[in-house]
Amino acid sequence: MVEQPATQSWLASSATQAELVMSDYPGEFERLWRGFMTARATLGLVLVVLQGGIFFLSPAQSGTPLLICTAYFTAALVVRLKTRPQQLGNTFDAQWLRTVGVDVMAFASLQILQSSAINYVPLFALPVLMVSMLGSMMLAMGAAAGITLLLFAYAGWLTALAPLEGNAHFLQAALTGTGCFAISFIASQMATRLASVERQAQDNHLAATVQRQVNELVIESLVDGVLVVDEHGQVLSANPAAKQLLDIDNAPSTESLNLRLRSGWQAMLSLILQSFATQSNQQSDISVHHEGRGVRYLRVRTQLTAQPNSASQSLCVVFIQDQREVQARFRTEKLASMGRMSAAVAHEIRNPLAAIAQANALLAEDLDDPGQLRLAAMVQQNAHRLEKIVNDVLHLAQAPSTHDASNDEIPLLNLSETARRICRDWKNQHAVGDELLLSLPPGSTHVVFDTEHLRRILINLLDNALRYASHQTACMEVSVDNTQASTSRAEAEISVWSDGAPLEPSVEQHLFEPFFSSESRSSGLGLYICRELCESHGAVMSYDRSQRSINGMTKPGNQFRVVFKTRPPLLPKLPHPKSA
Repeated sequence: MVEQPATQSWLASSATQAELVMSDYPGEFERLWRGFMTARATLGLVLVVLQGGIFFLSPAQSGTPLLICTAYFTAALVVRLKTRPQQLGNTFDAQWLRTVGVDVMAFASLQILQSSAINYVPLFALPVLMVSMLGSMMLAMGAAAGITLLLFAYAGWLTALAPLEGNAHFLQAALTGTGCFAISFIASQMATRLASVERQAQDNHLAATVQRQVNELVIESLVDGVLVVDEHGQVLSANPAAKQLLDIDNAPSTESLNLRLRSGWQAMLSLILQSFATQSNQQSDISVHHEGRGVRYLRVRTQLTAQPNSASQSLCVVFIQDQREVQARFRTEKLASMGRMSAAVAHEIRNPLAAIAQANALLAEDLDDPGQLRLAAMVQQNAHRLEKIVNDVLHLAQAPSTHDASNDEIPLLNLSETARRICRDWKNQHAVGDELLLSLPPGSTHVVFDTEHLRRILINLLDNALRYASHQTACMEVSVDNTQASTSRAEAEISVWSDGAPLEPSVEQHLFEPFFSSESRSSGLGLYICRELCESHGAVMSYDRSQRSINGMTKPGNQFRVVFKTRPPLLPKLPHPKSA
């Protein structure tokens, strides 16, 4: 129960219970207001029927009470049908006169004009209760005080008519007035407390709704599947991942998702039934058979919901993981461990390898025998190969820093001119002539990339192209797409093409994975490092099989493409006229 602050005491309650309800929950106040107005109209109808019966059964009876009851019923019905819900203020205003005032005057008139044994004093409880619920505490106390004064005035009038019964009349008035004050106080306090409790309930409902929405969002975004199943095998809820794993995305809405009705899900059903039977969590690797799609291997874990009482039904929450995802994470962790170990080994190998290469070079200076010179050359060649592998492994262990294409400090390079210079150096180093064509249009296509990283990528791609090309004229080509947009998020592209044989599907699938190579003498890190360098600058590297028209002939070949982010070069700042 909510504890009320001191400002809501029965003597200093500026914010009434009606104001609390009407400000926070207008629908609840409207329901309460219409309830009281309906009760007034109903009471008026009952009084009309009662007075009408008395009038027709006793012809000598005066018709004034019947007229008062009819007028009261008409006024109450008009207020109920024509007036909008409105709270009672802190003063005796027009709204108070239309409701509480009419009730007090009608009931007082009936009590004064009564000619039978009917006592209308208990009816005063209705206006007191109404003003306590729909108005302020002070207004309720004022209404109770007014009714008490009317009762004492009526007792004085009766005493004047019958002096011997005066004490009884005044005692009855005092007791009735005390009851009115008690009703106003208790009803007002109860209304205030109920308004606070209702506000807390609404706040709790809102918090529960938000929490439920958050839970649903989290469950829907989970990579693992989540099912809610009852003890009869009926699927009550499933997140998108579970629907995909169990192939129920396209299931008709009218179809009952029951595990008992699907022959391929019996292993999962057995695990769920075992959880219900033993009242314990279960975990197992199972297989689910999809019709026409083969078998999918899953890791399933069940957990039973808590039972608030013995009569409630327990549910089973099933967590589903694809075995391929589990194995992929295991391979990733294993690869990370191997990378750390390889980096440590490579670092230890570097110094002895440098000593071997230096000793071999010193030894080769004193050799004259051609056979021994060939052996020294073989040692030198393999030492250089080991050095390249060590450098690749060490570079793989160092995570390249990721650049932000919007940062002005990232270096800009002219793609065509830089590619032309790198290709020229590579041709001179490998004595390549007409085998390599350059399609580098003039222009200033500036890309966000580091020059040395671009050199490493192009040299690696050109080495691979030369290894698998036909070594005929125009068997390789380096081209740049010089199309430049005006936005800062435009893209430029460079591609390395060769007329080599198409890659096998198994090789193409793992082309950019580390330590994967189709040749035994390669470390399998070249393309992986190239892709890492591209991603560190926001570029994208891809492979496809394409055709090129060279010398009027169309040749198919392998193409590696790098798409860069571009940014127009910054214009030099002009000096201010005063500083010039």
